[in-house]
Amino acid sequence: MQFSMTITSPNFPSLPPFHQSTSYRHPPVITLQKPTKPHDSCIKSANNSGFLSAIGNAIEEQEYRKARAEVIRKGTGLEGYTIEGISIGGHETCVIVPEFKCAFDIGRCPARAVAMNFLFITHAHLDHIGGLPMYVATRGLYSLSPPTVFVPPSIKEDVENLMELHRKMGQVELNLDLVALDIGETYELRNDLVVRPFKTHHVIPSQGYVIYSVRKKLKKQYAHLKGREIEKKKKSGVEITDIILSPEVAFTGDTNSDFLLDPRSSDALRAKVLITEATFLDEKCDIEHAREHGHMHIDEITEHAKWIRNKAILLTHFSSRYHIEDIRQAAAKLQSKIQGKVVPLTEGFRSIYSA
Repeated sequence: MQFSMTITSPNFPSLPPFHQSTSYRHPPVITLQKPTKPHDSCIKSANNSGFLSAIGNAIEEQEYRKARAEVIRKGTGLEGYTIEGISIGGHETCVIVPEFKCAFDIGRCPARAVAMNFLFITHAHLDHIGGLPMYVATRGLYSLSPPTVFVPPSIKEDVENLMELHRKMGQVELNLDLVALDIGETYELRNDLVVRPFKTHHVIPSQGYVIYSVRKKLKKQYAHLKGREIEKKKKSGVEITDIILSPEVAFTGDTNSDFLLDPRSSDALRAKVLITEATFLDEKCDIEHAREHGHMHIDEITEHAKWIRNKAILLTHFSSRYHIEDIRQAAAKLQSKIQGKVVPLTEGFRSIYSA
């Protein structure tokens, strides 16, 4: 059900395609191996001392366990939501919120996304939409209900043609409810949950999404009434409650930093959880380079931190050139400038300790 709704927000102040590293090889499964011991030469020079070997092994084992824990952690608990997924710039992005039965972008269609009933597509780059036919087909294979897929209106016809092409080539049914949801429109996901797109700024048409919880609150003028009097007015057709929308989770997809300064993004910037990109982390790819390719540099998030009122920020879409340790270091630096909890999504990235 699609309808119009006015959402009142606080009066906040006005607020390449990805450059792929040629050395990156995306692993289907990350397997950590213990690194070559940097202290081997020292140990050998000490006549293979058992004492030195024990110390060296203990240090190495501790670092190995620390790196492995960062790599294999699947889900992240943020403000009551278990958020998981994978987001590697230029390769694939799919972020899942099981509590809403939804996925943001579909990447290469990770298995966990198939069980999600709602899919929100931010834009048409393949690393965000490439797995759509597989997602729909796999749900059909397992006799799951047709999913509801939300897309920017500008790409709906192309998505319909894409699905029809796969139906023709595979001679299969691909059933879905395709919804073109425009910026400013509101769609009811269930009686206590709605979604609304907001404007983002990428190199092709794009939009983010905010999911709101819905609750009813008794109007102030009826607060003094007793239960029977309230029930009487309700039966007489008087609207006795206000609808309160609270932004819970916002997802930007690919965007430059302009959305941080857009007053229309105020709900995204006060949601409990903001899931946004930070493609570049160092001086090798500066802010100008990031903006040119429709992405953000993490320094821009630091620069505009005063507008960010989220309780938690999940950073995604890092360039594949970075290791987990690079990402963690950059996130820790940002944490000192942000009030909310900063967490990087590192699934799929290599540690310097991996083989």
